[in-house]
Amino acid sequence: MARKRKRKSRRRQEGRKILELVPQFNLESGEDKPVTAARKYIAAQGIVPPALLVVKRNEHTTDRYFWAEKGLFGAQYVEENHFLFPSLRLVTPPSTAKAKVSTAVMASN
Repeated sequence: MARKRKRKSRRRQEGRKILELVPQFNLESGEDKPVTAARKYIAAQGIVPPALLVVKRNEHTTDRYFWAEKGLFGAQYVEENHFLFPSLRLVTPPSTAKAKVSTAVMASN
């Protein structure tokens, strides 16, 4: 029996495109929990927000975190709610920026 395709949220897809433009850091958690490893890495490297941290837990599992001015968040939450993060407004992808400009121009005419 064929499996039904999972519906992809447009808001999450847009958030994923925005996060692709943010600097990304890869690290391994070692003995620490992934979120603890991410916090230690941020402190040691002096990483400035916004940044995406990909923490490898083991050979099969990775956790993604977003470092913002407000703190450390799960990347999936940020993808779905990217509009809540002021630092991501500065990093909007060119396609959405053009669409907003063109609709503003059309509205003023």
